[in-house]
Amino acid sequence: MSSAANFDPVNVTRILFEGFPTFAIVLFYLAGVGAMAAFAWGVYVQVRKYRRGKPVGGPIDLRERVGAMVRVVLSHRTIARRDPAAGRAHRFIFYGFAGLFLGTATVTVDYDITARFLGFHFWNGNFYLFFKLAMNLAGLSLVGGLIYMMVRRGWIKPPKLDYTRPDRKPGDPDYDRSGYRREDWAFLWSLVLIGITGFVLSGLRLVWLQDRAVVWDTRWWSPVAALLAEIMRGAGLSAPAAYVLRTGLWWVHGALALTFIALIPYTKVKHIFTASGSLLMRDPLAAQRLPKVEADAPRAGYKTITDFTWKHLLNLDACTKCGRCHEACPARAVGAPLSPRDVILSLREFANEALEKNTLPDEVKLDVHGKDIGQVFMETVWSCRTCMACVEICPVAVEHVPIIVQLRRNLVEDGNMEPQVQKTLQAIHKNGNSFNESKRKRAAWTKSLPFPVKDARKEPVDLLWFVGDYASFDPRNQRVTQAFATLLHDTEVDFGLLFEGEANAGNDVRRVGEEGLYEVLATQNIATLGTSQFRRIVTTDPHSYNTIRNEYPDFGGHFEIEHYTSLVARMLAEGRLRPKRKLGYRVTFHDPCHLGRFNKGYDAPRQIIEALGCELVEMKRSRDNSFCCGAGGGRIWMNDPVGQEKPSQNRMKEAASIEGLEVFVVCCPKDLTMFEDALKTSGYEGRFVVRELIELIAESLVDVNDDAPPADDIRVTADA
Repeated sequence: MSSAANFDPVNVTRILFEGFPTFAIVLFYLAGVGAMAAFAWGVYVQVRKYRRGKPVGGPIDLRERVGAMVRVVLSHRTIARRDPAAGRAHRFIFYGFAGLFLGTATVTVDYDITARFLGFHFWNGNFYLFFKLAMNLAGLSLVGGLIYMMVRRGWIKPPKLDYTRPDRKPGDPDYDRSGYRREDWAFLWSLVLIGITGFVLSGLRLVWLQDRAVVWDTRWWSPVAALLAEIMRGAGLSAPAAYVLRTGLWWVHGALALTFIALIPYTKVKHIFTASGSLLMRDPLAAQRLPKVEADAPRAGYKTITDFTWKHLLNLDACTKCGRCHEACPARAVGAPLSPRDVILSLREFANEALEKNTLPDEVKLDVHGKDIGQVFMETVWSCRTCMACVEICPVAVEHVPIIVQLRRNLVEDGNMEPQVQKTLQAIHKNGNSFNESKRKRAAWTKSLPFPVKDARKEPVDLLWFVGDYASFDPRNQRVTQAFATLLHDTEVDFGLLFEGEANAGNDVRRVGEEGLYEVLATQNIATLGTSQFRRIVTTDPHSYNTIRNEYPDFGGHFEIEHYTSLVARMLAEGRLRPKRKLGYRVTFHDPCHLGRFNKGYDAPRQIIEALGCELVEMKRSRDNSFCCGAGGGRIWMNDPVGQEKPSQNRMKEAASIEGLEVFVVCCPKDLTMFEDALKTSGYEGRFVVRELIELIAESLVDVNDDAPPADDIRVTADA
């Protein structure tokens, strides 16, 4: 490469608009102003749309959020998760686009500001040469990433990029989503053409000015353009012909670039801004801690599109249609009429149609519930398990679950729910539990224990055990509950219960959408806990764990709580609990949604399994990618369609693929119920067994040489 020192530094530059008459330059600036005006109007329309939503409650600390957003955007870690190839390609596109944008801004500052008004010209000399190299590399990065994305969509065709809707039938007016595919391809082609025409323009300029040493001798600072220039010269292209081609292509390139800018607010391109805004407003506890219904709210939840907060309207526009939520959704995987992506896209289409107009339609036309175009079906809303798989994997922080729960709240308020759900909610309201049993029976399982259990309402305890409905009333789970009580007693833990003072914690009641009942339950439990004397809470129910930990503080209930797996893992590490024998089973472990994704409780159960001497074989979908049992969001109180696969059956199929599997381990009462039933109905009974981790712990505490074998209800055998 030649050095700028061989020339007058002022001359080592590129003369903008060289060879263009004045009228052409004026025309370009007018077109640029028009593009910016179109862009500005589009931004105004979008901001007006968001302002038509409800305000976001509570203070927003932007200082911390800005840093988190910048880190996510620059690292691309959310895009690369579970799809590293797409993450790499998007990094190439992002950094290439950002580099070219900064380069264009640099030229504008030099030409239109410093040189014109300050008499200071810095876009020359060595700075210019390194600038050329950086722009070539940025352009190469952009085009390379875009070409991979084209190959991905055109030939690789991952299923998650199929826009077929599970909530519509062929022939429905809004079933066809081919418009999105056309938009995707238009986006890719426009950027690719902008990048390629930019390279070709640079090459043509080099051929045109090949007799100018300051241009030709520094050509390899633009390696891609220089290579194209060599090819053009080798093909016989003359300098005059290069000038003519360059003039025509310059207008094509300029028109593409200005059109791209003008259309940003109206097309997929706006995700550059909306995705960043969504990440900026990201609530790390969005699904774990649902918002309260304000006392003065005219209605509960979302009925019309104007009931949405501006943040959720922004979420709708942030969606990039990447399909990760679609791929992760357990309801969609088993054929339910739900795809989180399609819910968001339907609501986006509805919002654009209703809120981008100068005048809002009447309220009837703003209703998002129903069967009309763009509306969300009631069956779709009730198919959600609120497992948080969609929220957890979304690279741009869309809050699918909170939005769906808000839709449910309005349906519940209007009585639009399955009769069984309504019956269960009535039972919880009457007796404080979903089994419709008398409150006095909540601790009936303690009567068969050979030791007394303290009533924490009457005497102080170190550990208060919040048991939960299924662990208290379900006969199969009661055996597990008794085993855990025995473990606590034998390790001399000072524990107690609330007995009939405990009520359903309300986690699933809230996710069904019955906010009023949830607040009654939460307030009642907080009051009971407040009059009891204890140091901390333990629970064997991840659902209770989540709401007491994350949601009760909003109602004044601040308690130290942990899931039993954390307690047992600590006891094992400290030597307070010592297994008497290694079990030696080949096991797999299912991460409960409310312990795993909701509260990051991945390690403690695995530490216990290891301490018990079991061989753990992970399923493909584990930890943050764990599949849902299907019980969450109140679905355990609803009947699944006859003949349709259940999420729990789908999970059994996955576990059955593990060679030599003996035990499918769970640590949630609802998981035990769902998976034991699925083991029978899916045809795998006899190949392996489903056991609560507590049962394995209890078995490990029985010495192999003891005369008395472990009880049948907590013993696992390979041929069970």
